[in-house]
Amino acid sequence: SPSNPSNRGTVSTIELFVNRLDSVESVLPYEYTAFDFCSEKTMKRPSENLGQVLFGERIEPSPYKFEFKKPAVCQKVCTRTYDTSSPSDKAKLDFLKKGMLLNYQHHWIVDNMPVTWCYDVEDGQKFCNPGFPIGCYVTEGGRAKDACVSNFKEKDAFYIFNHVDITIHYHIVEHEQLGARLVAAKIEPKSYENPNDDNPDCAGGPKFLKNKYTGVFKIPYTYSVNFVEDKSIRWASRWDYILESMPHTNIQWFSIMNSLVIVLFLSGMVAMIMLRTLHKDIARYNQMDSVEDAQEEFGWKLVHGDVFRPPRKGMLLSVFLGSGTQIFIMTFVTLFFACLGFLSPANRGALMTCAVVLWVLLGTPAGYVAARLYKSFGGEKWKTNVLLTAFLCPGVVFADFFVMNLILWGEGSSAAMPFGTLVAILALWFCISVPLTFIGAYFGFKKGIEHPVRTNQIPRQIPEQSFYTKPLPGIVMGGILPFGCIFIQLFFILNSIWSHQMYYMFGFLFLVFIILVITCSEATILLCYFHLCAEDYHWQWRSFLTSGFTAVYFLVYAIHYFFSKLQITGLASTILYFGYTMIMALIFFLFTGTIGFFACFWFVTKIYSVVKVD
Repeated sequence: SPSNPSNRGTVSTIELFVNRLDSVESVLPYEYTAFDFCSEKTMKRPSENLGQVLFGERIEPSPYKFEFKKPAVCQKVCTRTYDTSSPSDKAKLDFLKKGMLLNYQHHWIVDNMPVTWCYDVEDGQKFCNPGFPIGCYVTEGGRAKDACVSNFKEKDAFYIFNHVDITIHYHIVEHEQLGARLVAAKIEPKSYENPNDDNPDCAGGPKFLKNKYTGVFKIPYTYSVNFVEDKSIRWASRWDYILESMPHTNIQWFSIMNSLVIVLFLSGMVAMIMLRTLHKDIARYNQMDSVEDAQEEFGWKLVHGDVFRPPRKGMLLSVFLGSGTQIFIMTFVTLFFACLGFLSPANRGALMTCAVVLWVLLGTPAGYVAARLYKSFGGEKWKTNVLLTAFLCPGVVFADFFVMNLILWGEGSSAAMPFGTLVAILALWFCISVPLTFIGAYFGFKKGIEHPVRTNQIPRQIPEQSFYTKPLPGIVMGGILPFGCIFIQLFFILNSIWSHQMYYMFGFLFLVFIILVITCSEATILLCYFHLCAEDYHWQWRSFLTSGFTAVYFLVYAIHYFFSKLQITGLASTILYFGYTMIMALIFFLFTGTIGFFACFWFVTKIYSVVKVD
């Protein structure tokens, strides 16, 4: 905020910072300087946290500087001159044209607030976009693309928004040392020819560049700034006007109510099984004293000697469950902090920084869970188990991320992680996460899990199963209900990632997270009970895959979203989209699968611990 100009008679300089440029038609963001705009080379760049680097944010100082409460009209910033006969100038001009063709947008910051471009949309509503285009293109057929307005009539031409009208809203604080606080910054991009380059007057028609232009081309950049006192906006709620124009909350409430109906339905089903079916079964089984009665056993009681038999590939399952536990705790804590307001959009990069740091510190529960389950499965290769827990799933994610980073490096994108940051992440992984995983595994291997019933030496033969109790149909059906709870919320999350919309509804997200956990648990318990009644005791992998199959539906939805909602073009952007989507699907698979396994583990342990078994 500016210092007190009214009380002390000083003049405050308001600095404007520029961030990366991005587009809904490309996954590749670029630094501000990549487009050869007017730049400030003398000032030092603000420091960026880990989350900002991972998201490709590159905040830099700009030559746009204003004196508080001193309006300015058509101030010259700089003039860029391009000679198409020069290969370097032609490359810069072509890159600028490519940016306008793909509708790349500026993201400017004043007093840690996005400078917004507000315009009217349908139904008389106003949408405030935290970004504005660098220009637009009119096709050879005369069709105006994106931000080109009706007076841009030149065909096959690029129109450059080389002038901005900036309006800064503030209010005076009487009872504090701070004289004034900035509460909003709005911008309106315009295009002017500016025939007089030395003394611009923001006159003439719009500035355009013919697609096949040759010769010398000049782009003068100018700005006007105005200050408006606004007593209606409090400093604490200065983001509200941006957030209120974002996707509406009534759709979110519809999503929540839809999810709650599914949860209530499932809860009723599970309660009916627990209170009626299981209660009768347990009462009947516990009354059986004679051998003749015991021979009449049927259903889930028959498999009591095999239900805790170690599964095939128990090593891999325990490793997946260890990594899934790590992801589950990380997600829960991150969303909880976000609900408390610590990770709001004002704290740039805080969400990703928090998630990465938590994941690194949660190596201990991952090692503990993997080791303890592996020992209960009868495993003895504890070194292999702990090494796979520390390196398998994180290694797959890092390998995918590294390949995506190589593509970003090749394209010169600002999202490419610097080599130093890559080394820092590897150091966090190897020096903190891996040792913590070993510590957790040490305590996990000390004591296995004691099961309530003994396992027979000879496996029981599983009878022929009907279609709906076979593994694959159950697994496919199990992921439908959890996905139904989250797919509307998923749309907003994908919008925030790929369409560069601001996401702030962490309260909704936390509620959906809780609903997802309950739905995965109850759907898996239901199917587990049906399979046990059909005398199929292979529940471990099935419970993991049943709820984990939600990730397959997530992947299908992401593919549908790519082809139906996005206008992404180019091979590199397509590869990046699907590369990052595969990372998200893997993490979601481990997360939901772990929920399903532990819900079933609790259910199976509970029902067999209350039955008298000879």
